[in-house]
Amino acid sequence: MSVSFSLVSEPIDTASLAAGLRDPAAGAVVTFDGRVRNHNAGQPVGHLEYQAYPALAVSTGQRILEEEAARHGILAAQAVHRTGPLAIGEAAVWVGVASAHRGPAFDAARAIMERLKYELPIWKKETYADGTTEWVGP
Repeated sequence: MSVSFSLVSEPIDTASLAAGLRDPAAGAVVTFDGRVRNHNAGQPVGHLEYQAYPALAVSTGQRILEEEAARHGILAAQAVHRTGPLAIGEAAVWVGVASAHRGPAFDAARAIMERLKYELPIWKKETYADGTTEWVGP
C-alpha cells in the first residue's frame, strides 16, 4: 500500500497525480479535485488564500491517508492541498485512490476528503468581490 500527502504552493497537476495511481492490480481509480468557486454563503468570492502549519499539516494528512487506506483496504492513496493565493477555478485540494474494486475506492476517497477538510491545520481566507475578507479555519 502506497500513501502520500503533500502541500504545494504552485498549481496542482491533477493529470500527473492521477497517472501516478496506475497499478495493474487496480480495477478502480477515483479522484476528486476541490476547486475555488465564485461564491460562498450567498456572497460573490474574488479569490482565496490558504495558510497552513506545514509540518503538522503534512503529518496529519499522512496519518489520515494511512488510516483510511487501511480501513478500506485500498492499494494506494494520494492527496495534495494547495497553499497561498488561489484564483476562481483553481484546484485547492486533490485526492486520488486506487483499489481493486470501485466501492472501496469511492468510500476511501470520500472519507479522506471529509477528514482532510475538518482535521488539517489549514486556514482559508476568503476575499469577497466587495473587498471584505473572512478567515475560515478547520
